[in-house]
Amino acid sequence: MAEYNLLQKKILTDGVIKPGNVLKVDSFLNHQIDVPFVSVLGKEFYDLFKDRPIDKILTIEASGIGIASLTAVYFHVPVLFAKKSAGSNMDKELYTTEVKSYTHNKVNHVVASKKFLSEGEHILIMDDFLANGCAVEGLIDIAHQAGAIVEGVGICIEKGFQGGGDRLRAQGYDVKSLAIIEEMDAESGSITFR
Repeated sequence: MAEYNLLQKKILTDGVIKPGNVLKVDSFLNHQIDVPFVSVLGKEFYDLFKDRPIDKILTIEASGIGIASLTAVYFHVPVLFAKKSAGSNMDKELYTTEVKSYTHNKVNHVVASKKFLSEGEHILIMDDFLANGCAVEGLIDIAHQAGAIVEGVGICIEKGFQGGGDRLRAQGYDVKSLAIIEEMDAESGSITFR
């Protein structure tokens, strides 16, 4: 029998597979947050990246904020989350990019204030899911616009069969995912991890 890590076990017990390769983990990760559990994941990310000079964690609203914040506690750094729209209370000086959402099948205009991201800052990019990699690529674009240095990418759940993580690794990014799903089947409820 395969040995599963903490997140893989939680996915198997609490995750729900829906048709269309959708994995719902909203009971503990990206709607309701199991704070003690996600804090343990944050410590795992700290252990994976603690040898890097991380100045700030960059994520995207909304579901990346929980894991980014609970990881930032261990690094003692702030979290900057890119917003999917520039509200009236946003600064006018913005880094902007476009991100196609796999989940919602639409393009989001994503922004981050220039006053919170500076040239030479060492950035850890984080998100709850990585599928085709568009959100992470958007965050990398924002970091590069600022002249920041991307030290790594931390992902809770990667859908390996969608290729985004492998493409980012091939581009030279250090992508660390706590659970990589090779395949899943809504009908049988089965999940195979890499």
